[in-house]
Amino acid sequence: MPITKSAKKALRQNIKRRKRNLLRKKKIKDLIKEIKDLVAEKKIEEAKKLLPQLYKALDKAAKVGTIKKSTAARKKSRITKFVLQAP
Repeated sequence: MPITKSAKKALRQNIKRRKRNLLRKKKIKDLIKEIKDLVAEKKIEEAKKLLPQLYKALDKAAKVGTIKKSTAARKKSRITKFVLQAP
């Protein structure tokens, strides 16, 4: 356990940031999963409607440092390619 005042504050900040980061990552994973499920069910138009939400979540996560910028770009690229190439 932290002893100094600054270490206690750092621990509180760490806990808050961890929760926030986990929520952002979970939202991204859930959206990707939902899009993949829709494509599997041949509901391409509905999947395309979810893309802007996913882009927003990825961009926000990259902006605040939850994930890296290139990771967000890669995920956006791959999921878009997946949706557009769906039969």
